[in-house]
Amino acid sequence: MERDDIIEYSLDAGHSEEAGRVIRKKILFVTILLSVITSVEVMLGVYWRNWMPDSWHWVKWTFIVLTLVKATYIVMSFMHLGDERRNIRSVILLPYALFLLYLTFIAIWESTYIHETLNQFL
Repeated sequence: MERDDIIEYSLDAGHSEEAGRVIRKKILFVTILLSVITSVEVMLGVYWRNWMPDSWHWVKWTFIVLTLVKATYIVMSFMHLGDERRNIRSVILLPYALFLLYLTFIAIWESTYIHETLNQFL
């Protein structure tokens, strides 16, 4: 059975071939950028202790920053949030940012309390 909706769908794509090239170029750029960032993360994880054994905390912060960059590109490109107006992006992203800051605060606060409590018994 042959589908009869393929031709109509391709005619109603909503953009020209030039716009399609721009979209494909953008997707290719984001894919290559995410692959490069992931490769850098893997290389840092594998070789950092051999290069600078006393600075492992820096690789942790580097991982956090690179992961946030990757998450930003994924949300802005593949979830089409980058195409929205600035106000809509703010309304969507600001609660998540505040929630992450709150979770970070709670994690640091509780870890400090547990560390001080355990040091009393040692």
